Parts: sequence; C-alpha cells; structure tokens
Amino acid sequence: MNQYDVLCIGNAIVDIIARCDEAFLTDNGIIKGAMNLIDAERAELLYSRMGPAIEASGGSAGNTAAGIASFGGRAAYFGKVSNDHLGGIYTHDIRAQGVAFDTSPLAGEPPTARSMIFVTADGERSMNTYLGACVELGPEDVEEEKAKGAKVTYFEGYLWDPPRAKEAIRLTAAHAHAAGREVSMTLSDPFCVDRYRDEFLDLMRSGMVDIVFANESELKSLYQTSSFEAGLEAIRKDCKLAAVTRSEHGSVAIRGDETVQIDAIEIAELVDTTGAGDLYAAGFLHGYTTGRSLAECGALGSLAAGLVIQQVGPRPRQNLRQEAEQRGLA
Repeated sequence: MNQYDVLCIGNAIVDIIARCDEAFLTDNGIIKGAMNLIDAERAELLYSRMGPAIEASGGSAGNTAAGIASFGGRAAYFGKVSNDHLGGIYTHDIRAQGVAFDTSPLAGEPPTARSMIFVTADGERSMNTYLGACVELGPEDVEEEKAKGAKVTYFEGYLWDPPRAKEAIRLTAAHAHAAGREVSMTLSDPFCVDRYRDEFLDLMRSGMVDIVFANESELKSLYQTSSFEAGLEAIRKDCKLAAVTRSEHGSVAIRGDETVQIDAIEIAELVDTTGAGDLYAAGFLHGYTTGRSLAECGALGSLAAGLVIQQVGPRPRQNLRQEAEQRGLA
C-alpha cells in the first residue's frame, strides 16, 4: 500500500525575501546566485540592512513537497524547526499546503532556520542562510513507516552540510530500498557540489541514489567539465534517471539509452527564480509517481517552474493541478 507519493527531506527554512540592486550584493560581500551559509551574527546584520520583505516557509525540499501537494499528490516531509515563532509559522504553513509534517520540534536553541534572499532586477536570487535548528535533524527523526510507504524519497544536497542529516538520509534510504522504493536527490547548488563532489558521485554509483535532479551549472561542476554534452553522458552512466534543467532552454531527461528534450513554457515576465528547480522537481516527481512518460514528467516540471518564476517567493500561488488540467497535462 502506497502511503505517500513522495517523501521529501530538507532544511526547514523560513524565507525572508527582498529586492535589491547589484551594488547591495557587492557592498555586503554576497556571492550572486549562490546559497551562502552564514552565522547568527551575520544573519542579524543582513536582516537589519534589508528593505521591505516577504516572509514564507521555504527550504528546497519543502518547496518541492508543497508543489507535489498542489498537483494533488500525497507528500510527506522530514525537517527540523525549533519550538519558536518562526517554527510555528513553518509548521502551520507546510501543513496548510497539504503536506504531512510530523517531525518533533526542538525545545530550545538553536532557533528555526531562516534564509535572507536578495532578488536583483534580472530575477536572480542570492541566498544567505542561517541553518539554526536545521543542523539538529538526525536519525531519531526518521519515521520508518513514511520512509517505507513513499514511492520515492527525495532529499536536497544542502543536507550534506549538517553532519547528522547524512545519517538520517542514509537510514531513510535503507528503509526505502528495503521496501522496494526509490531514492532521489537534487544537487542543490554548484558550490554545494564543489564541497561534496566525491560523496555525491559515490551516492549515485553505489546505488543509494536512483534519480538525480540538477541544473546545467551543477552538472558541469559535478563532472568538472565545461561541456554540457559530456556531463550528460557521464551522468547517464552513474544513475538510473537524471533530469537536468537549463533555464529558458528547457530541460533534458535521461534514462538508460533514452534521452528526452523538454521545452520551457513561455512566461510573461521573469520576476524571481527562487524555487524554480524545486518546483521543477515537484512536477517531474508527481508525473513519475503517477506513471507518466519522461516527456510528460518534464512538461509538468516545466509548468511548475515556469509559473513560480513569475512571482515573488518559492511556493506557487496557483493550484498546480488546475493549471495542469487547463494545459491538458493532468
């Protein structure tokens, strides 16, 4: 009996999103387009310098879980918050999206994680993340029934930063594979790939990870190549299934000898790229766990990503199931 379509594991982070100009990034030493890990002191400093902001529950895999639920899929989530104001916001928000979230909150310090996201005029987002309670996610938070009952477990590469989360992922993957399920990951960020290249490759080659999501930059970083084609051929050999996004150039899905090119959807305006990869994974995994072809999976991913980049914030405001139905993709 399949209890869930997708179990997502990630850093439970409250996003604080504000617009800024290029000079702000330079003046504050922020690497554009990357996820920069910061400490509590720098978090307070950047927060004090931010303009008007939107606060919403986020985190890469949390965004994916919310997207799957919006498509009408059954999603569950493991992630650690603290028993504080932001933790309460996060818990209410993700449950309100229709996601099963039962991880026990921390009773005290550190506080719930937050990411200050600065969006420049070109829609590019630069994230500055204080992990806080996220680093406390550990094997004791793994719910065996959910791990065995989900068709696919999906985790974010960012979880390789906090050490105990690795143990939680390995335990969840063991439960999933023992029940005949599949495990997927997103490479998350080129800088994350640089930090853990050998470990990520081992996860794929050892068979712990069956399905990989990446963007073009992450793929090239993983295989240390400037050639997109060379990267595709390498990842084809290293995992069962890979989906690689290329912004306005769409995406490519690869499984064995099969290669499928997927177009991006047309958009009216690029507002904010926050959550684009997360929502692509949501659409793709929703299609995959409901038995669609790779082309259909990719089309659902493109739809979700294309909608979310036309708004501020990483959670789609539209009902993705209705949007898919209107385009003949449901």
